[in-house]
Amino acid sequence: MNAPTPINHTQAEAGLVARFDAARPSLAGSIAVTALRDAAAEQIKAKGLPHRRVEEYKYTDLRAFMKLAAPLATPATSAEAKAVLDGFESYGTLDRYRIVIANGTFNADLSDVDVLAAEGVTVTDFNDGLAGENGSELLATPKMAGQDGTLALNTAFLQGGVVISVKDGADVSKPVELVQVAVGEGAQVSRNRIVVAKGATFKLLETFAGDTGAGETNVVFDYDVADGARLAVTRLMAGKAEGATLFTSLARIGADAEFKTLGFLAGPAFARNQQFISFTGENSEAKIYGVTMARNRDLADQTLIVDHAVPHCNSREFFKTVLDDEARGVYQGRINVAPHAQKTDGEMMTQALLLGEGAEMANKPELEIFADDVLCAHGATCGEMDADLLFYLRARGIPEAEARTLLVLAFLSEAIEEFDEDTVTEELVARVRAWLAA
Repeated sequence: MNAPTPINHTQAEAGLVARFDAARPSLAGSIAVTALRDAAAEQIKAKGLPHRRVEEYKYTDLRAFMKLAAPLATPATSAEAKAVLDGFESYGTLDRYRIVIANGTFNADLSDVDVLAAEGVTVTDFNDGLAGENGSELLATPKMAGQDGTLALNTAFLQGGVVISVKDGADVSKPVELVQVAVGEGAQVSRNRIVVAKGATFKLLETFAGDTGAGETNVVFDYDVADGARLAVTRLMAGKAEGATLFTSLARIGADAEFKTLGFLAGPAFARNQQFISFTGENSEAKIYGVTMARNRDLADQTLIVDHAVPHCNSREFFKTVLDDEARGVYQGRINVAPHAQKTDGEMMTQALLLGEGAEMANKPELEIFADDVLCAHGATCGEMDADLLFYLRARGIPEAEARTLLVLAFLSEAIEEFDEDTVTEELVARVRAWLAA
């Protein structure tokens, strides 16, 4: 048996190894959790950061992007976090509850814990769960994620987060905003588990406030949608970020349930929004949408795997991307259909609009089907702005800049309208306009 060949660590990888050794004594968790952290750190040490020779990161070379391992963010006070929140605009006057994660850890003082309890929603500190008898179960990784490097980074350096539990049959009257606040610079690593019990309905808004500087943001959202439940998630990342921005969604969907999500990316220099979604019960539906905008030399990656492991389930994936200057976009999507998952209905579409001559888009939709009675399809398009449509608008007296804005807005709005969440539509459209006007 050949011994593994040691790798030559980059400065960032060497920094991550040193950072783990320094942080390990203060990281939360039981003995079993610590063992999982150690294994994740050992994976980083042995394999390094994900790079282009790893198939899942072929177009998103994290190893080449990360030059240094910034220190983990230090704990923030409520006053410091509130100061950041006071200068942060996410959904304007939208009536909503709020849960706050500050520098990677749960801040109960700034969260609507008591009023949410009255709505049938309990919110607890993720670190309390990690310290418990079954803490290691909170770090479970789905088989389809393999040894994902982003997840390994999260497990090793996890600072905290929340567990949100929605009781059976609850219909929460307002959306809940889960906001990750950065106070000062430094890496932020958190994980949040959202459990929507049988027959419950819940709407979650995931937002990000502050600036982590060169430190990476690595957040995992772990959703458990029980039988008959409905969960709608809007992830809004529209701020500048110099460091790597890494999001991972893990979702399990029970029977007769619906899981709907839209990931909105505009601003980070390096963003990867990856999702691993599996059906665990029959007659359920997953609707997964993405809106991506990038310019300069930024990179934005939307990656997902949808696992149809049971029969009679539907999935819809619809992603829109606009790239300007020398920006790069990535879409990697795969629908898996197991041999016994008959009557599966899956559709995947990715469309990109290139505004700059130096912009690039990598589309990679895939189907892996092992059942014979299914309806599955995928498609991908990539092109420039339609000159005829632009001429048509200009011929009617519309200035060129406004005409371009209207066409881009119309292009991206298809995904926003398909998402069909009235509470966030206006804000998302405003974000598109703001990006175009910048």
